[in-house]
Amino acid sequence: MEFRGSSVYDEAEFFTNYIKRRERPDSPNTAIEGPLMYELIGGFKGKRILDLGCGDASFGRDLLNGGAAFYAGVEGSRNMAARALSNLDGVNGMLFNETMETYSFPSNQFDIVTSRFAIHYVADINQLFQNVLTSLKETGRFIFSVQHPLTTSSFISKQSGELRENWVVNDYFLDGERKEPWIGQVVVKYPRTIEHYFRTLTQSGFTVTDLREGTPKREHFSSESEFKRRQRIPLVLAFSCVKGQR
Repeated sequence: MEFRGSSVYDEAEFFTNYIKRRERPDSPNTAIEGPLMYELIGGFKGKRILDLGCGDASFGRDLLNGGAAFYAGVEGSRNMAARALSNLDGVNGMLFNETMETYSFPSNQFDIVTSRFAIHYVADINQLFQNVLTSLKETGRFIFSVQHPLTTSSFISKQSGELRENWVVNDYFLDGERKEPWIGQVVVKYPRTIEHYFRTLTQSGFTVTDLREGTPKREHFSSESEFKRRQRIPLVLAFSCVKGQR
């Protein structure tokens, strides 16, 4: 059986194992992607923020506690949405238990739209980026991360186990879905080249102001060996964009 979008997180055993994996020391989400996203977002006090594929919304809780004016999270998984509602209890946040494809984007409502490790589940990014553009205020910002396309171009190296020591790059330029064996399940993802993301963003009406590949920094790792392992291949691709200003 294969899973699309956020549906895999509603599979009980997968969800339990994912949470354990996500909370392990030196998780790439915590040691690489998280610090990078905060750096790209920069100042957010007094800002209205939309978070696509928000997961458990712990990011939203932290943004609100750090001074954001309002936070809306969009999450398709029922299991993740339940955790998100708990994390947003008592703060100025809302949760929409919908996918990025079914969510009704309001016009000119947000200062920042963000998404963390989620857009690679979406088949049609042309429509998604147009919806994001519509929902942003003038000169609003769009900051998002995805799995680096080098890591999703081939899954042959996963045959040696989840803890890969080598990575095979193959079929990098081929468009379309890829079926990744991940935590005991098969998950459908849509890897795209860096060029593809850049061209789609600019054609949608964004100006790309920064692009990062998640260079590991020693201060974010508790393990020297894990830090060195993560220097071998990029795991994260992140963009910072502004509405208009072309």
